[in-house]
Amino acid sequence: MELLALCWHPLWVPCTLVLSVVLWARRAAWRPAACPVDLRGKTAVVTGANSGIGKCVALELARRNARTILACRSRERGEAAVEEIRRATGNPDVHLRILDTSSMASVRNFARQFLEEEGQLHILVNNAGTTGLPLTVTPEGLSLIFATNYLGHFLLTNLLLDAMKASAPSRIVNVSSFRHRTGEANVQFLSGKEQPKNFNKAYNSTKLMNVLFTVELARRLQGTGQRTALPSHGVTVNALNPGVVHTEIMQNFSWWVRLLFHLVGILFLKSPTQGSLSTTYCAVSEEVEGISGKYFDSDCSLALPSPLARDPAIGRKLWEASEKLVGLDDGGREPASRKVA
Repeated sequence: MELLALCWHPLWVPCTLVLSVVLWARRAAWRPAACPVDLRGKTAVVTGANSGIGKCVALELARRNARTILACRSRERGEAAVEEIRRATGNPDVHLRILDTSSMASVRNFARQFLEEEGQLHILVNNAGTTGLPLTVTPEGLSLIFATNYLGHFLLTNLLLDAMKASAPSRIVNVSSFRHRTGEANVQFLSGKEQPKNFNKAYNSTKLMNVLFTVELARRLQGTGQRTALPSHGVTVNALNPGVVHTEIMQNFSWWVRLLFHLVGILFLKSPTQGSLSTTYCAVSEEVEGISGKYFDSDCSLALPSPLARDPAIGRKLWEASEKLVGLDDGGREPASRKVA
């Protein structure tokens, strides 16, 4: 009732129009059409690429002639996205590989298959999230959010890192959110020994962990280049905020929440194409070449993440805890007992 009353307020319409203009003006100024980068001969992986931001990023990479691999949980939706992108870009080198980032076994199977078939990787976009998963506040449900949004990508990145070093220069792009600013870097959340209060706190904490992971990985990657010790000739990693985007993330909420989200989205939220710009910018733009360990805002500008996200001690602690949880050794690699000949 309060919402309906607000809509009838005489100032509602002019305020809405002014806010719409402000938000429109703040949308990303970088235009993909003005970027001449061609990715012919390059291989890219985009997780969660069957819908939303991920599909838009994959489409842009395919348009630039990259060998584009859609890493998706749903075979049916993934195959539909592959066909759509092939038709839209004329690039036949677009492929589906099954990946469920909530399952460490699935991540390992994906990485093993990829390394056997591909051998090189130039762009890794860690985008997959909780879209399509049941949203529950049970301990199991909250743990699933962390596994999907953070731990799966942590493991995937480490398993593919040697291939990226061999393919350098290469880029890792971690999709975070402005909501990382209210997250907690509590490593006990990852193991389930402690639980965040609700879904939002869990989601925000995973986005904070994505930035911490980005900064710590950049520190560890310094000097991975083949030609020189400069990071610009090696593997770079950056995190970004896509903004508030009208995607399918609300599909498991109640109908009235989805309706409200849809109505608000028409006026104020970015479309998936608009929301994908900062991700694409980090993945392909010449401006980001050689930049690593940074956080980009939704308008593609460099921004400072929260002080917590920049704390090196917290970043190291999170990294070490994550290695143990996913079964990696101290060097971020699979133990010999787990490797398949």
